[in-house]
Amino acid sequence: MGVGEVLAATSVNSKPKTQNPKPPQLVPRLLDWFSTHARDLPWRLTRDPYAIWVSEIMLQQTQVKTVIPFWERWLRELPTIQAAANAPSAKIHKLWEGLGYYTRVRNLQKAAQLIVAQHGGKFPEKYDDILALPGIGRYTAGAIGSIAFNQAVPILDGNVIRVLTRLFGIAENPKAKATNARLWELAGELVQNSKLKTHNSQPCCSHLNQSLMELGALVCTPRNPQCELCPVQKLCVAFKTGRTEELPNLGKREAATARQFMAFVIERDGKFLVRQRPAGVVNAQLWEFPNVEVSGKKPDAQEIFIELLGFAPLKLQPLVTVKHSITRYRITLTAFAVALPTTPKQAGGTWKTPAQMQRLAFTAAHKKLASAAAKSILSDR
Repeated sequence: MGVGEVLAATSVNSKPKTQNPKPPQLVPRLLDWFSTHARDLPWRLTRDPYAIWVSEIMLQQTQVKTVIPFWERWLRELPTIQAAANAPSAKIHKLWEGLGYYTRVRNLQKAAQLIVAQHGGKFPEKYDDILALPGIGRYTAGAIGSIAFNQAVPILDGNVIRVLTRLFGIAENPKAKATNARLWELAGELVQNSKLKTHNSQPCCSHLNQSLMELGALVCTPRNPQCELCPVQKLCVAFKTGRTEELPNLGKREAATARQFMAFVIERDGKFLVRQRPAGVVNAQLWEFPNVEVSGKKPDAQEIFIELLGFAPLKLQPLVTVKHSITRYRITLTAFAVALPTTPKQAGGTWKTPAQMQRLAFTAAHKKLASAAAKSILSDR
């Protein structure tokens, strides 16, 4: 399918017919806008593919403002691919603590080890070699290739999908295979067109792709887009047909599911019982307090504790309730402070002081429990 056919296929069925914008019209406007409106982000001050790669992995499912301090700390602690490849598992998890989706950091280290083994520690430049690395998909490979090496390779993330569906009036669900393929082709036409441009001696392929992401993040937002600030407003089919709030058409969201967990913060002689999650499960290798998923309106904490740990508590009282979300799940974690008559010989975990727990990587919810545990000890003194 040629570009003309793609553009025609993505038109909104409006009367009178609205003409789709052409890449040569869009590219200079996007480059001009990005040169004056791009945010001052630390990873934009470097062309180091390692640093750019780390930023792209961290930015998956995570807001920019959250990522900045994590990215800066990571580069201080592990400034090279070799350092990332050789770092102990405990260290990479601790550096990632709070970012969530920990499979990302394990894949990042696997990729670093592969780069050391197969590419002499130098980040590969070829797109196919980048795409072959663990944890790197088509979008991330395109982002690294264009931003670090100014290659004319397309990108398509949530921000870019929103911009393109509105610009070209694409009414079909972008998750559908055919529609997604059309979006990739449009993104490719734009970045290929930018390769032909000269713009203030700047890397145009890099800046074109970043302009699409930036426009989606700052102006062409999911709700209440600021169309009056958009550099391509006059070319936008969704704006001209009054459909900016309707697009992209992502279909119905999956209903949220409530889940309830109970955790036990067990203290004995100033130490707390914690466990490390095994490999191959969600949040693998992170630390947590003994916990279990429960059901029912008023589950009996005493019975659940005995069933989970195999012994009875001396004292059990509410400590804190933590509510958080993971994908479509709305989780309520109710924690109890537990005192024991004696230290059990087999408790299925390890005993740590608050200071020792600070050196461990906890899941986000259980990190809050660790903080509450440390405060409870101080208040008892």
